Amino acid sequence: MNKWIIAIVIIIPTFIEVVDTSVVNVALDHIRGSLSAGVDEATWAITSYLVSNAIIIPLTGWLARVFGRKRYLIFSVTLFTVSSLFCGMAWSLSSLIFFRVLQGLGGGALQPISQTILLETFPPKEHGMATAVFGIGVIFAPILGPILGGWITDNWSWHWIFFINIPIGVLSVILIAAIIKDPPYLKRIPFSRIDYWGLILISLGLGCLQVILDKGQQDDWFSSSFILTLAVISALALLLFILVELFWAKDPVVHLRIFKNKSFASGSAVMFTNFFVLFGTIVIIPIYLQRLMGYNAFLSGLALAPGGMAMVFIMPVVGKLVTKISPKVILFTGLVVSAVSTMILTKVSLATDFQFIVFARVITGIGLGLMFIPLTNLTLSSVPKEEMGNATSLYNLIRNLGGSFGVAFVTTVLAQRAQYHQARYVEAANPYNPNFQQAVMKISSMPQVHSLSGVPPAAAAKAVIYQEALRQANLFSFVDTFFLCTILFIIIMPLLLFMRRPKYASMPVSAH
Repeated sequence: MNKWIIAIVIIIPTFIEVVDTSVVNVALDHIRGSLSAGVDEATWAITSYLVSNAIIIPLTGWLARVFGRKRYLIFSVTLFTVSSLFCGMAWSLSSLIFFRVLQGLGGGALQPISQTILLETFPPKEHGMATAVFGIGVIFAPILGPILGGWITDNWSWHWIFFINIPIGVLSVILIAAIIKDPPYLKRIPFSRIDYWGLILISLGLGCLQVILDKGQQDDWFSSSFILTLAVISALALLLFILVELFWAKDPVVHLRIFKNKSFASGSAVMFTNFFVLFGTIVIIPIYLQRLMGYNAFLSGLALAPGGMAMVFIMPVVGKLVTKISPKVILFTGLVVSAVSTMILTKVSLATDFQFIVFARVITGIGLGLMFIPLTNLTLSSVPKEEMGNATSLYNLIRNLGGSFGVAFVTTVLAQRAQYHQARYVEAANPYNPNFQQAVMKISSMPQVHSLSGVPPAAAAKAVIYQEALRQANLFSFVDTFFLCTILFIIIMPLLLFMRRPKYASMPVSAH
């Protein structure tokens, strides 16, 4: 079977699944109004999907060995498609959350299985191009999601952000059944040896962790007894899970000893940080544009799109270069370019135009495009083919957790730095400060202030100054956050020293 046909067959459902991780965000207000739910309640439509997704991803390699990879892949696409239908037909918020959990369980397996099949199907020297195809879907999809979701919601209804998955899912099941085959080396695990304790502990630990990351800032982190309880449960469950998998389970659901591989361990750390910054900036740039610059949701999403397009164009080029130039050199260049792009964003102001944001995002897209392919090759190249399913599951889990931690981090930093800068401005806005007195007098004399009926000019002037102080405080919180993202890129650069260049000649390929 032609390897590119196989690539297309497995990339299509994966792309749609990744889009679904972000497509609901922009439709949340419509969903809330339609189902008569509060803001806090409605966000569970997002959290429920992320929780089930996080739980199933690390189990994918193990589940493929229990049920057979092809059979499990067909089941996952079917579950994702059917649950999408019921999400679109949801009659209450509770029903939507339930079907979103099922949708996440079905969709979570698609990324690691697709990556495993790609790396097995393509010859080792073509792994760069295969990774480029996979990377375009994984990285561009979260950027496309908000734009697509906003357009569908505005022009049709929020129900169609789920219904649109159905024909694609049906086609995918037919193509997978006809084309994909299990590799001969994939050994099945008998049901009698299932690691039940590992299943329970990882589900509990990752489920609680994802809720903490998604709800922490909203609930003021550990000042909330709910978040604190989940943190204790998650920490204990994950600690026990590590002990069980390393010292007790005969057939562990996750083979943690793979982290002894220095290339895999250091590459996973770089990928975690990469998506930490990527998802963090994807979240805060629209917030900056909408909160301070007055953009609507569609325009703010449109500002992100050129960065995705830059990745689409650069990744096939990198896919060819990665076998001719040392992947470490390309990866280091990508880290430098990405650091430069976030440093550029520290120059934002209240007068920043659309073109500046687009330029910064294009630089970001080039940097990420330079990083994704060599990073994946360096991380997974030394993993034996029998361990590839386990490795890609862990790799995708780490990538997704990086995104979740990144979003939680930047939203928390934004809030805390805004409070810090606001406090500094308030200290300066006192009647004993001559600069403040002059500003009040100057604004009080403006005709616009005098036209406000029933409001003393001095009081109106102070209100104007306070509003501007809030805007400036928020602006500098964004600047601080972008600066921290730049520092993160610089910090992870030394990890490249632990990564080994792929030895393509020694990497076997199985037929599909």
